[in-house]
Amino acid sequence: MENAEVLVAIGILFLAGLLLDKIGRIVHVPRVTLLILLGALLGPPVLDLLPHSFNESNEFYAPTALTMVAFLLGGTLNPSTLKAHGREIMIISLTLVAVSVAVVSAGLWLIGLPVAIAVLLGGLSAATDPAATHDVITQTGARGRFAGNLLGIVAIDDAWGLLAFSGALTIAGMLMDQDAMVAMLHGAREVGGAIALGLAIGLPAAFLTGRIKPGEPTLIEALGLVFLCSGLALYFGFSFLLTGMVCGATIVNLARHHERPFNEIERIEWPFMLLFFVMAGASLETANLAGIAYMCAAYCVLRALARLLGGWIGGRLAGLPPTESRLTGLGLMPQAGVAIGMALVASERFPTMAEDLLAVAVASTIAFEIIGPFLTQIALHRAANAEAISD
Repeated sequence: MENAEVLVAIGILFLAGLLLDKIGRIVHVPRVTLLILLGALLGPPVLDLLPHSFNESNEFYAPTALTMVAFLLGGTLNPSTLKAHGREIMIISLTLVAVSVAVVSAGLWLIGLPVAIAVLLGGLSAATDPAATHDVITQTGARGRFAGNLLGIVAIDDAWGLLAFSGALTIAGMLMDQDAMVAMLHGAREVGGAIALGLAIGLPAAFLTGRIKPGEPTLIEALGLVFLCSGLALYFGFSFLLTGMVCGATIVNLARHHERPFNEIERIEWPFMLLFFVMAGASLETANLAGIAYMCAAYCVLRALARLLGGWIGGRLAGLPPTESRLTGLGLMPQAGVAIGMALVASERFPTMAEDLLAVAVASTIAFEIIGPFLTQIALHRAANAEAISD
C-alpha cells in the first residue's frame, strides 16, 4: 500500500507542477517558490497529506536532482565562458563567500550567540542554490553577461562554501576543545575526495561519451554518469554537488567532439527537481522554531546583508558596472538544501548544538527559497533593463 501511495503522490505532484508552472508564468512568480509552498501545504507543516514513506525516497531523488544541476552548471565553465568572464566570476564568488562568513559569524557573536555556533552558522551562510538560480534564469530566458555571471558564480560558489565550512568546523572544534587535526582532515577529505572523484569519472567520460551518437552523449550515458557521481560520492562521504560540478567541467573542457555535453539531462532533470523542491517545503519542522526565532531572524537578516555587501564589493573589485555590482548579491539570495547537509554534518560532530543548527538551517533555507527566487528574478529584470539602456 505504501508504494502505491507514493506513486499516486508523485503522479499528483507532477501534474500539480505543470499547473503551478502555468500559474507562475501568468502571475510572474517563480515556480520554485510555488513548489516549496505546495510542499509546506501538503506536508507536515500544514495538512500532512503526503505519505510518510515519501520522505524516505528523498534520499534518492534529492542527490540525483542536485547532481544533474551540478553537471549542467559545471558545463557552463567552458573555455569561452571562462575566457570572457572567468576573472569576474572568481573575484565575485570568493568575495561573496568571505563576506558572508565574516558578517554572519561576527553578527551572531555580537548578539550573544556562543562563538562556536556563530562560526558554524557563518559557514552555512556561504551556501547558495544552483538549482533555484539556474531554474529562474531558464524560466525567464535571461541572457547576457549578468545572467552568465550568476550561473558561473553558483557553479563554483559551493566549492568555496564547502572549503569555508570545513574551516568553520575546524575552528568550532578547537573552540570546543576537540581534535582540530581530525576536523581539518575531515574537511580536506570531503572536498579533496569530491574533486578527485569528479576527475576520475570525468576524464574517461570526456573521451568515451558521445561515440554511439556522434557529437552528443546519449540519455543513457548522461544518466549513467549522474548516478555514478551521486552514488559514489554518497558511498565515500564526499560532496555529490562538488563531484558533479568537477565532472561536468572536466567533460565540457576536454570533450572536443561534444557540441553540448549533457544537453540530454536538461530534458529529464525537472521531474527530479520538482520533487526536491516540494520536499524542501515539506521538511520544515515548526516545533523547534518558537524558541530560536530570534536566531533564525538574525541569521536571515545578516545573510541577506552579507549577500548584498559581498556582491557589491566583489562586483566593484571585478570591474563590473555599478548597477550590476548592486544587483549581484540580490540575484544570489537563494540558499539550497546543501546548507541543510552542512548542518547535518555539523550536528553529527557537535551533538549539543544539533537542534539549533538544524532548525536554523531548515527554516532559513525555506525562507530564502521562497523569497530568493523572487529577488533573483527582480535582479535579472533590472540588469536586463540596464543593459538595454546602455546599448
